[in-house]
Amino acid sequence: MPIYDKAKEAGVFDSAVVALLGRVFEKLKSEAQSPERREALASRVIANYQAGIRDEEELASASKLPLGR
Repeated sequence: MPIYDKAKEAGVFDSAVVALLGRVFEKLKSEAQSPERREALASRVIANYQAGIRDEEELASASKLPLGR
């Protein structure tokens, strides 16, 4: 799954953070998305978390938007 691969690439996260990232990713992904789009989504979720967004709903909301918006 892209979110776990991306989390592993991004650095060390404890299991609670990986679970949070996974929940947000699952909320936002769709079966119609290409693997590339899912990969981009995973990157956005992790980047937003690393930028300091820790609240699950806020993280999901921010991750719907392209990075830098």
